[in-house]
Amino acid sequence: MTTGTTGRTDWQEWQESWDRQQEWYLPDREERFRVMLDMVEALVGPEPRVLDLACGTGSISDRLLKRFPEARSTGVDLDPALLTIARGHFAGDDRVEFVTADLTDPEWARRLPYDSYDAVLTATALHWLRTDALAVLYRQLGGLVREGGVLLNADHMPDETTPRVNAAERAWDRARRERAWAAGEQDWGQWWASVAADGELAEAAAQRFALLGDPTRGDHADGQVQSAAWHVRTLREAGFAEARLVWASPADGLVLGLR
Repeated sequence: MTTGTTGRTDWQEWQESWDRQQEWYLPDREERFRVMLDMVEALVGPEPRVLDLACGTGSISDRLLKRFPEARSTGVDLDPALLTIARGHFAGDDRVEFVTADLTDPEWARRLPYDSYDAVLTATALHWLRTDALAVLYRQLGGLVREGGVLLNADHMPDETTPRVNAAERAWDRARRERAWAAGEQDWGQWWASVAADGELAEAAAQRFALLGDPTRGDHADGQVQSAAWHVRTLREAGFAEARLVWASPADGLVLGLR
């Protein structure tokens, strides 16, 4: 996406288009971000050092810095296209930096600029990992969050004990998405097709497709989802003194771990 007057890439517009595409799947996305930042302020204050984990285009960092101007953020991701948008969007802002790292690499945390963080925040990302890999990651994060600091993970957290409720919710949500799609909203594959077609992002998109798969074909890795109860239990096992669900929708949840 380029501006008509300068021909330069409009990184703000790319950031906003990512948000719109994500909201097609997650209409309550802003609500979970609000609760996430409420908990950050309540537990570690308005000037936190934050690790934005699997940061994508930097959606969490964007909201963090708008609400807490004195905060600092380290965004970590492996996707070269999303990181290109993030770096373009935050260019010149010394409160945020980005690190390329694979969270399944045992040494990924060595790439970080700090040894500890007040808060680790992540949203709709860690379901890309297998269950055993996520348990390992939680243990690593238990060593990165300072004493008294927090981890907040918002993601798909199904409750398999309510199959009829789950089926009804999925059918309702499918109909909602179809209405939005018919009205012109982009889905995951369409958004990525527009990234690949953009001259400024085409090379990074090609690198992403080679590294992580082609999302225009519906690729979504081979990750797994777990219940909120699993997350709470695993966070406690990873060294968090307290852990609980702090927000939920019919299909998603936000869990908090307090060191």
